[in-house]
Amino acid sequence: MTPSKPDQKTRPDSIPHLPPGTLHPLHLAAAKLFAPIDRFLSISAASGIVLVAAAVVAMLWANSGWQSSYHALWHTKVTLGIGSLRAEPTLHFLVNDVLMVVFFFVVGLEIKREMRGGELSDLRRAALPLAAALGGMLVPALVYLAITAGALGAETGWGVVMATDIAFAVGILTLLGPRVPPTLRILLLALAIIDDLGAILVIALFYSHGITPLGFLIALGGVFGVRVFKWFAIRNPWLYLLPGAVIWGGIVYSGVHPTIAGVVLGLLTPMTSWYGRQGFLAATREALADADHHLDDRHEFVAALSRIDVARREALSPGERLEHALHPWVAFGIMPIFALANAGVSLGSIDLGAPGAMATLLGIVGGLVVGKTLGISVASWGAARAGLAAMPVGVDHRSLLVVGSVGGIGFTMSMFIASLAFDDEARLGVARLGVLIASATAATLGLVLGRLLLRAAAVGPADGSPAAH
Repeated sequence: MTPSKPDQKTRPDSIPHLPPGTLHPLHLAAAKLFAPIDRFLSISAASGIVLVAAAVVAMLWANSGWQSSYHALWHTKVTLGIGSLRAEPTLHFLVNDVLMVVFFFVVGLEIKREMRGGELSDLRRAALPLAAALGGMLVPALVYLAITAGALGAETGWGVVMATDIAFAVGILTLLGPRVPPTLRILLLALAIIDDLGAILVIALFYSHGITPLGFLIALGGVFGVRVFKWFAIRNPWLYLLPGAVIWGGIVYSGVHPTIAGVVLGLLTPMTSWYGRQGFLAATREALADADHHLDDRHEFVAALSRIDVARREALSPGERLEHALHPWVAFGIMPIFALANAGVSLGSIDLGAPGAMATLLGIVGGLVVGKTLGISVASWGAARAGLAAMPVGVDHRSLLVVGSVGGIGFTMSMFIASLAFDDEARLGVARLGVLIASATAATLGLVLGRLLLRAAAVGPADGSPAAH
């Protein structure tokens, strides 16, 4: 649908405006009250701060005199059902297998958006973050396997060190301030998205058990339902919950972890807008002109406002709208709840003297801190030197070393994969402790290297041209 051009004889600026400075005092007071909150939400590091707070609360709770209540809370059963159909999942299951589906849905939206028109839409632009992500997945896994070689029960944990927590990593770069060029943040975001895609494939291929083909057929039925909805141009996202639930149920029945359903649904979500930016402006001008003509006709005036609302909604694609709407809920709700449910490691119950326990701990710390730093920085620098990728303006080998170090902050994704990699609660506790130590070490290392290496990198040559690499 293409909006018609507005009547050039009628100008929407003839609509009366309120004089400047006539805001109600209550509006001004509310703006002042919520301004700090708005600023807090606009900082990239904010979600990382909330995650740290949730992890600290979980650790203190799990190691306090009330630790039994911590474990009892997450093992509490919740009764769900309609009529004779009933299920009693634990609260921990609802967090890890239901709420995290929404997290992975947003990840799927981010992947599709970047592939459609972002850093991953062009092979030349994607080459550097692709090399960085591949190095950041393979080298840590090899470091982990080398450290844990022969250690009893540690062999399944290699996937834990392949993940990067984008909220923490971006937060550390934000704390470094103007030292970090914008292109470096974009590089980190792109490699983290590819890293997430790699983690999703690892979960689907290596951490799924007892595959049942019938489940895939059920999930395909849900995918077909999504395609039918898209064919009929259904734009209301709530209606997609039904085929989405079918996909989730099919994935669960198949034996693959249900969070994969979120990724699948995210990749199926339309990323094409009906109006676009120019169409929105044209439709809005036309509707404003009609509203100006019919100020005394309530029906026509409301109709014009409705057209503006449709144009506003359809200026963005459904995928972009959902990503913008869900991202705050994921960053400040789902991820902190996940951290609260999974970061509570009871230190008194961890026996590092058990067979393979110390190797698992050192493997995770070494894989994330050393493996990620070397893998990301060396692979991306090598790809640029070989002419396979172009180095962005303002990024050099020192910048890549900083990105590699903050890439070792695994946290959310690493803990999630650890919960799939280790069935034994004692070994899972060791793995979670390793992720916490490694993430804290990588964050500290990133801040230190950023302070030492990026100070000169943020200042270009006197002629204003990009610094030589």
